[in-house]
Amino acid sequence: MTATSSNPAARETVTEAVGSPAARRRDASLLLATMLGTPALLRAWLYVTPNTDLTVRGVNVHHLFTGVLLTTLAAIPLALSSSGAAMRRLQVACLGTGLGLMLDEWVYLIVTDGSNASYLLPVSGCGAVALLGLASLYGIGCHASAAR
Repeated sequence: MTATSSNPAARETVTEAVGSPAARRRDASLLLATMLGTPALLRAWLYVTPNTDLTVRGVNVHHLFTGVLLTTLAAIPLALSSSGAAMRRLQVACLGTGLGLMLDEWVYLIVTDGSNASYLLPVSGCGAVALLGLASLYGIGCHASAAR
């Protein structure tokens, strides 16, 4: 199936339908790459600059909360079957980024005191790897089941 944009300046040709095997493979790869890549980049940055915080009006905003916001913004339109390949890719990337941010902090906020130093502890890193690994296996399983 081939579709073209109605905007002549943005003549993006979409060569695969949203539910096609190629599109599902692309979406699964993008989801896993952003879900795993975001926490990896974030942790690398925080090892270099360990006392970096996002503070809004005196409140420390953990990336768990940023992840919840990104996941919400992406998941609702995806669940309602958004149209347009470029928008879908953006939503899938946003979903993966949001999931990565949330899963990265989940164990850290439960088993530590939430300090910057605690984020660099092995329990925080191992918890993030375990949760991201489980989420990745779940995503791969969902992709394999959809391919059948």
